[in-house]
Amino acid sequence: MKRIVVGTRKSPLALTQTEWVIERLKEHHPGLEVGMEKIVTKGDRILDVTLSKVGGKGLFIKEIEQAMYDKQIDFAVHSLKDMPTEMPDGLMLAAITEREDPRDVVITRNGGTFSDLPIGAKVGTSSLRRAAQLCHARPDIKIVSVRGNINTRLAKLEELELDAIVLAAAGLERMGWADKISERLAPELCIPAVGQGALAIQCRSDDQEIREILSVLDNEQTRRIVTAERTVLGQLNGGCQIPIGAYAETVDGELKLTGIVGSADGLTLLKETATGTDPVALGQAVAERLIEKGAGEILEKVREEINQ
Repeated sequence: MKRIVVGTRKSPLALTQTEWVIERLKEHHPGLEVGMEKIVTKGDRILDVTLSKVGGKGLFIKEIEQAMYDKQIDFAVHSLKDMPTEMPDGLMLAAITEREDPRDVVITRNGGTFSDLPIGAKVGTSSLRRAAQLCHARPDIKIVSVRGNINTRLAKLEELELDAIVLAAAGLERMGWADKISERLAPELCIPAVGQGALAIQCRSDDQEIREILSVLDNEQTRRIVTAERTVLGQLNGGCQIPIGAYAETVDGELKLTGIVGSADGLTLLKETATGTDPVALGQAVAERLIEKGAGEILEKVREEINQ
């Protein structure tokens, strides 16, 4: 086996995820050597403004993709939720790993649940998707923008005297911090980010040897599920900075897909659910129904507010 190089962000979670992938690859390919290149992305550099204000798609992956084009690295490990729905020319997703718990969670200062939060509670998140849904459920809460890696956001719970912060379950579990979770939010309350909980392993599409090495980590069921979710996002021309969520699961042999679009203040929240066997057709159907309900107008208004 030759030595190959993986590119990753420098955050503790990104490094933990990448090390997990390396270990799995070595299990399947004894003798394989994998080097690691740590890369700083635009999303990592700009931490003093919300994600929505930074703008653009692929905030956490562009520099890593460039390193692949430049052949500094052979493949990359990303959180799938950070990946735009359109793949750049010459690159592909060689594998999508089995999904961890896709739900969002709350971590409260007193260990209570979301519904237990006091009137006017301060809740930390940089996600307009989370803010829209949580404010819809609890119009009384105040959203405080919190950026940075998991360690930073956990620290801000105390530093900013927040009542709660909202994070992804999968990240906390991968870091070994599941014991910090106060409540896992049911999708009925908070639809997760598209692809949340799955890892995307990306490489050059013309590198057949690397594609074969990576293919052992591809999970077909997860790929079907996230394809449905990503189709909704693509049809709505959304990204991680826009209040769009989609969650698919397998029920009785079919895919059940729910999509949401909301206003940032939570006053308007559109939700559509459908079932089917074709993930792309299902995603298109849910997106079309949301558009019929006025999703386009809501998203256009959100984009105007972001650009002001």
